[in-house]
Amino acid sequence: MSEMTEKDLLAARNRRYRRLQTLRCKNANDIRAFVNDMGVCLLFPVQGLEMPNVYQAVAGFDKETTSKHDDPTISLTWGTKDESLGKRWWYYGKLLRGKATLVSLELFPAFYALSENFGSEDDYLLEYEAGTLSNDAKRIYEALQKEGKLHAIQLKRASGMYGDENKTRFDRALTELQTGLKVMPVGVAQAGAWHYAFIYEIVSRHLPEECAAAQALTRPQARDMILARHMKNVIQATPQELKKVFGKILI
Repeated sequence: MSEMTEKDLLAARNRRYRRLQTLRCKNANDIRAFVNDMGVCLLFPVQGLEMPNVYQAVAGFDKETTSKHDDPTISLTWGTKDESLGKRWWYYGKLLRGKATLVSLELFPAFYALSENFGSEDDYLLEYEAGTLSNDAKRIYEALQKEGKLHAIQLKRASGMYGDENKTRFDRALTELQTGLKVMPVGVAQAGAWHYAFIYEIVSRHLPEECAAAQALTRPQARDMILARHMKNVIQATPQELKKVFGKILI
């Protein structure tokens, strides 16, 4: 297929990403359909990562993010994400480049098959022994393993990382566990100074069927599934652009 002009490519992406008023997501059901159609997308746009996102699909145009909490686009995007936690609508977590990512349950096994997990809660020990999982991440994971679901404040205490001086370490380790598909948010608790804290759980506990389905996929099959869906969305992409989005997952 010959390359499209820049104008044609942008127009095609706007249609695919629902960045048109006639196609925009107006409610939670529309957002669910959008995520299932995309297979994988971001919650908000991220500079340098070419892929669809929920926020602009709700806006119906290429809208910049805002910090205004009363913005209707923010409200529907964030509110639907919170409503979805624990409901098995999709996978949600800091997956691609440590940014908020949504993956349909249909496509999720492909991502899990490309992770270092094999479906057992003890898989993390192999990574820790190999030096590819940090001690802080290990402590957080083991706290969840022992205690079950915990909100962020409880998790900080259980892992010995409570206090402002440990905030950066805790956040970094929690992102590490999410990008490694070991831990994911599954709810929101009214806790902490802002009365808002994510509740976390081990991925293989929350999505056991999807994690089990990953075992039937070879790594090449999983890569092909993800790449096919992503290319359907973005229409055209260079190897460099793919590497920006997926890192070593696909390249």
